[in-house]
Parts: sequence; structure tokens; C-alpha cells
Amino acid sequence: MKQAISQLKTLCQDYPEHPLVIAFSGGVDSQVLLHLVCECLNASHPALLVDREIVLCHIHHGLSPDADKWLSFAKLQSEAKGVSFRGIKVSLDLSSGESIEALARDARYKSLASVFQTPAIILTGHHLNDQAETFLLALKRGAGVKGLSGMAITSSLGQHLLCRPLLNVSRADIEAYANEHKLEWVTDSSNADSKFDRNFIRNQVLPIATERWPSFVQTTARSAALCRENQLLVDELAEQDLNKIALDSGALDLIALSAFSQARFNNVIRFFLARQNAEMPSQAQLKELFTQLASEGDKVPAVKLGDVWARRFKQELFFTPDYQDISDFNAEVIFDNAGCSIVQLPDGLGQLIFTLLDSSSNTDKQAVVFSAPLSSEDKLSIRFTHQNPKISPDYRDRSRSLKKVLQELNIPTWERTRLPFIYCDDELVAVPSKFVCKPFLASEHLHKVQVHWRLAE
Repeated sequence: MKQAISQLKTLCQDYPEHPLVIAFSGGVDSQVLLHLVCECLNASHPALLVDREIVLCHIHHGLSPDADKWLSFAKLQSEAKGVSFRGIKVSLDLSSGESIEALARDARYKSLASVFQTPAIILTGHHLNDQAETFLLALKRGAGVKGLSGMAITSSLGQHLLCRPLLNVSRADIEAYANEHKLEWVTDSSNADSKFDRNFIRNQVLPIATERWPSFVQTTARSAALCRENQLLVDELAEQDLNKIALDSGALDLIALSAFSQARFNNVIRFFLARQNAEMPSQAQLKELFTQLASEGDKVPAVKLGDVWARRFKQELFFTPDYQDISDFNAEVIFDNAGCSIVQLPDGLGQLIFTLLDSSSNTDKQAVVFSAPLSSEDKLSIRFTHQNPKISPDYRDRSRSLKKVLQELNIPTWERTRLPFIYCDDELVAVPSKFVCKPFLASEHLHKVQVHWRLAE
């Protein structure tokens, strides 16, 4: 345990202002972790814990009939050690299609990260056997070196530092330490149920493997560490490549990207998406994108990658959310007594704020202003579709079809279907933030209307 205590000491020295959050399930590993912090570290380096807030955090998943007992046990342990207690009850969406293990894990980390709004050190009791199980689970899924890297001793969790000081300690050594110090802990009976993949590996695979190869857990952890080292090299290459192809627009330079091999292409795309916290694409999706981008330049492929879409516009590659079809949207602009109307746009596009102006009104530089007859027979409306009318935008000398106008404004293809078109009856009036049609330019003889497009944050 000396190495674990040394890591805890270094953490507290490096982050003197950070509170500690101890993830406490009540099991033997979390109980040993609590003991190391509150007894060993406090005894050997008490100055590191003076005035530092320590919170024992227990997550109540509600999956076991013993869950309430474990919550009470955790609270008693916090009182015995003189640290703060935080019990968090979570509700899992068992109909989501995700495994219970994945749902519970995500809920735990989210809850631990919520304990403090400022940076904290979050400690978990993961150990060497957990690392071996994680490696074998990733191997079963067909993961690459990133998945096979397993868990790191230290990593980030949002703004927090996540640390696993027991990661190089075996389960047997943890139990021996607990027995030596006469610690009490709870046992989750569901850990014996091998219908769960991790339990199957823990209860059936590892015992057979370690019986034949006693150092199997250690060598598996070594392989995970080597994979993690390789992943660091792969990430360094990806960062260098991304610096070559990243554009100020947030897109990627397709000319530079086209020089990459399939493997290097896959690597930099994954790296880029990881930085956006996007879902990782499959091998098949990346292969499809690579193939599509090699097609004729006048085509505009859109390829699904995880939870985003990769879209080409000219010589740039953009990544967008999975947009909804909003072609049926049609909203009438109705002014209130104060001469204001707010139209909520669909699919996260924000809102349009219409204001009737008078001679004393100040105009918003970010808005467009137009004039239109607003009698009971005239109706202003918002749609996202058009019949490609011939129009005369305020910035052009001659008229042109709407499709051509949107092209010359250099608006990407997919964004053209997400522009709110303002109509007076069936005649196009304006496109917010783009132009006003000349017949509707602001006039002293008609109502002046200001439109501000407030985008969703």
C-alpha cells in the first residue's frame, strides 16, 4: 500500500486547494481507500488534510434490496471517520438499450462530478483485478489500443481530477489489508451473478487463467499500460495532423486530408471527434467517409459518424448534429399590443424576434429591417421551404433565383434548408442575417419591422 499512499500524498501536495471526494460503495476496495486517506495519510502527513474538505460519496442505484442498508452503512462510516457525507440516489433508464453495467457506471461518474462545482480530486477504489477485467472486456468487444488501454491511474473527469490509487494493487492484497486492520465492508450478492459480462470474467475466466498463469492479472495490466503508451504516440501524431488540416471555420481542409492514408485518416478523424465529445464512429463508417470523399468534387456526400454527420462543402469537411426535418414548419407572425412577436424556431435554431419600429426606435445592428403592409389581409409567416423564386436581394443590382443567391452567399448546402424565410403572404420578404428583398426595403410609407435572429446557446 506504500505506493498508493505515496500517490495520495503527491496528489494532495500538487493540488492543495482541491477537496477530496471518496467514491464509497461500501465494498472492501472503497473501505480500504477510505482507511488509507483518513488513517494512514492523516497519520503520516496530517498537514496535507488540514482545512481540506473530504466528502465520502455513496451512489444509491436502487437496483438491490440492500441498497438502503448500504447507504446507511456509508453514512455511519463517514461519521466514524469525521468526514462529510453525500448520498446520491440515481434512476437508471433500463429501457434505453444500454447494459445495466454501463448505465450504472455513467450515473456514478456523473454523480461524483456533481459533488463540487469547483475542481476536486475524485478517488475511486479500482484495483489491479478491475484493470484485467476491463482489458478482457475491451478485447471481447474488438477494441483497438485505446480501448485496450484500460483505466489510467489519473485522468480528468470534466474539471475534476480522477485518481485510482489502488490500480496497481491486487484484490487479494486489498482483502489482506482489510483483514489485517479489521475493517468491515458490505458484499453485493449480484457480483456472483455471471450473467453480467464483468462478473463472468471475474468469477469464471480469471480464476482459470490465474490458476494456469499465476501472474496473468499483472501481465494483463502490463499489456494495458503498453497499449496506453502506444495510444499516447498515436494521439501525438493525430494532434500534429490536426494542426495541419484544421481551419478557422471549424472544418477540416480536404485537400490536406486527402494526402493521408486510410489509417492516418481514421486516426485524425477519431481524434477530432473525441475533442468534440462526440460518439466514436465505427470502422465501417470511417471507411464509407474515406471512400465518399474520394468521389467527384461536385458531389456533396453526407456520412453518418456516430452521433454526428460529416458533410463536404467545396474543399472543407464539416461535422454537424443529426438535424431534424423541419420542412413542414410554418408559423404566422402575430404582433402583441406592444408591437412585438417572438417566433420559436424548431430543432434548436433559436427564435426570431419581430419588433414594429417607429421614428424614435433604435435599430439593432445585428438585425434586418424591412417594410411590409400589415393590414388584416396581409400575413407575415416563417417557413424553411421555397419554390426558388426570382428575387432582388438588397446587395445585388440584378435579380436572380433564390438558389443561386444562396450559392453566391457561400452558404453550405445543408444550412440552406435551415434558414428561416420570411414571407408576406407568398412573397419572400427577407432571410434574417442575410438580406432583404428590394420590394420590402424599409420605407417611411409602410410599417417598419425589425427582425433579430437569436440563436440558441
